[in-house]
Amino acid sequence: MNTYTIKDYDRHPCFNPEAKGKYGRVHLPVAPKCNIKCNFCDRKYDCVNESRPGVTSNLLTPEQANIYVGKILEKEPRISVAGIAGPGDPFANPESTMATLRIIRKNYPEMLLCVSSNGMGIAPYIDELAEIQVSHVTITVCAVDPEIGEEIYSRITDGNIVYRGIQGATLLLERQSEAIKRLKEVGITVKINCIVIPGINDHHIEAVAARMRELGADLLNCMAMFPNVNTPFAGIPQPDKKTMNNIMNIAEKYLPQMRHCTRCRADAAGLLDDDRTEEFRGCLSSCSTIGIPFGEKRPYVAVATLEGILINQHLGEANSFHIWEPHEGSYRFVEEREAPTSGGGIIRWHKLAKILGDCRAVLVSGIGNNPLDILMKSGIEPIEASGFIEDALDLIYEGNGNVKGIARLKGRHKKACSSGGCSGSGGGCG
Repeated sequence: MNTYTIKDYDRHPCFNPEAKGKYGRVHLPVAPKCNIKCNFCDRKYDCVNESRPGVTSNLLTPEQANIYVGKILEKEPRISVAGIAGPGDPFANPESTMATLRIIRKNYPEMLLCVSSNGMGIAPYIDELAEIQVSHVTITVCAVDPEIGEEIYSRITDGNIVYRGIQGATLLLERQSEAIKRLKEVGITVKINCIVIPGINDHHIEAVAARMRELGADLLNCMAMFPNVNTPFAGIPQPDKKTMNNIMNIAEKYLPQMRHCTRCRADAAGLLDDDRTEEFRGCLSSCSTIGIPFGEKRPYVAVATLEGILINQHLGEANSFHIWEPHEGSYRFVEEREAPTSGGGIIRWHKLAKILGDCRAVLVSGIGNNPLDILMKSGIEPIEASGFIEDALDLIYEGNGNVKGIARLKGRHKKACSSGGCSGSGGGCG
């Protein structure tokens, strides 16, 4: 019989390097939305090719996550930590995050619970986190100077209000500082992740470390930025090991350093020294389909729009898609998702189908035959429309959330690629 309690911090491999070869973690991808937009981040769904934060091969509901943990423990009993690290932010998805933590605590009482957040929306849930004995929380803080922060974050979302520039960076820093202090007041161990971005904040890490010590943080993890193609910081090189080691040596004057980070995916599973994420992918995929009606599995609608008000972009012209969902009798903007880069022919449209895999429809001003066929076969209804986004959403969600009004929106024309060549408007040439 096990005699340890859930306060046995020695079993957390990320917070204790001596545990990384003995105990493992499973990340539960139940939080797809995010409330900030970082210039280095590119979140991906149905992604199996990248090993970094922000990507997952599938999403889970709380109930599915509970089943998944049970199956994972059968295969790898050394798992001691269940964590939520995205692929968005746990507290941009508070209902699913808290429901998952509660159900895992109830059914696996000896499991350590851990969440990783940007800190923007965590404060209202800290008392409940303590109540259900979440023992470890990671807050990602990349700057303690808003003038540096505004270079890192393109927008900060607080409810239905979007902040940019210095105003957004200042608000985020205030929320992060309040959260860290409160987490320590309720006895939760706090690790700080700090993404090191050459030319942006690499000269600023000592200031971050000093401030985090003042707030009471326990551990600092300086992480080298991973350049992502579809981001504003794509052209910034990843800092090398020597640079990172020098930065950590300086930061270590203020806080203990995590030097064994493997930059885990949002669906990571296994030991840090024996990662089994790829091996368990089939199990994750199987669990992600349990007990979900079609309409609930695809709650969102994607929109090709220039300014977020009108449907006014052809599918092939859109560099990103705005994601919307029903909310309290109306609709709300969820997030913006980057489209696959042009080129690659039909591969581009298969990638788009994965990116929009939780969307029941996509609203566009026009669409070519190849992407139309691929999206429809993937269960996504392409709808040609014009006018205000919310007017179209009224028709799509009319009648208990079912797609009822599509016929009144449809008006597609086979007007994309022809023998005259392709203008790059999305007919399938890529």
